Amino acid sequence: QVLLVESGGGSVQAGGSLRLSCASSVHTFAARCMAWFRQAPGKEREGVATINVDFFTTYADSVKGRFTISKDKDTLFLQMDRLKPEDTAMYYCAARKWGSDTCSDRTYDYDSWGQGTQVTVSS
Repeated sequence: QVLLVESGGGSVQAGGSLRLSCASSVHTFAARCMAWFRQAPGKEREGVATINVDFFTTYADSVKGRFTISKDKDTLFLQMDRLKPEDTAMYYCAARKWGSDTCSDRTYDYDSWGQGTQVTVSS
């Protein structure tokens, strides 16, 4: 497993930006897949964005064009622009070291998780 620690959450007004970071105990380039998920109160955890070992990215339709996932050798990032109140949630980073380099947005596809960082967007 990989140790992951998120940071960068906070409270912003609608239209604002935040940049989330996820420090990894192993080089991110070694992970087949890394991803950001979020979970709002009373809702299931949902995939937001993924990035594979070759830097191929995918996004949920709800964040496409507003969020950008990226990574350097030690850290996974999520740049969030034009935030909306419906983006309010706990955000988690996740990783999978082995297997396919096709990254899904399903929680069961990942075996390492961070503790989460809260993002609150006010209208």
